[in-house]
Amino acid sequence: MTRTHAPYPFAKGHGTQNDFVILPDADGDRHERIDAAGVQRLTDRRAGIGGDGILRVVRTAATADPAAVAARDEAEWFMDYRNADGSVAEMCGNGIRVFARWLVDREGVDATTPLRIATRAGVLSVAVEPDGRISASVGAPRRLPASEVTVRDTGATLPTTGVDMGNPHAVAFVDDLAEAGSLLSEPAYDAGSTRRASTSSSSCAAASGTWRCGSTSAARGRRCRAAPARPR
Repeated sequence: MTRTHAPYPFAKGHGTQNDFVILPDADGDRHERIDAAGVQRLTDRRAGIGGDGILRVVRTAATADPAAVAARDEAEWFMDYRNADGSVAEMCGNGIRVFARWLVDREGVDATTPLRIATRAGVLSVAVEPDGRISASVGAPRRLPASEVTVRDTGATLPTTGVDMGNPHAVAFVDDLAEAGSLLSEPAYDAGSTRRASTSSSSCAAASGTWRCGSTSAARGRRCRAAPARPR
């Protein structure tokens, strides 16, 4: 029996320690039907390529995703982001910066003006600074209903304030950082496609942790999440 293997182009990228598998699919003819199991195989750090999630790079005109279809008049490119567990996510702050770098370096997108990128959280603006840094405007935070998280490694239950920064977060303020546990275990919290929690001490963001489906300890938008939730 002769086996043939089709090429499977991919790249790896990272934004402040969030790492992603990048799947180039400009014309939508490679990964339109990728499922949760396929994402899990790709992001597996032992048996696959490994990553906190995948960034599928596809034109809005080349995919049937409703968010992309709705944005066709505003953006050429759609960031199809999936968490490492295969779940579909609205967007990722570090991911969209990696996505923008790919567009500029590999797809020839003009970096002299802000890039308009379609996501499931809407069309977002991303700027490439003269020094090469990339910044994303994720819009104003939106308060969500209060909830609670259970810290897995201590069993403590903490009241939280919900904050939407393009995807949902739970923010818990604590008097003693020990209440937050190790900040390395995913808490028991589910507010849609992304599970996260941010914790801050009463002395203002002395420590903060973020969890995403598939688990990661890196996210630098945490101050943006905690600030609007902080009691006045």
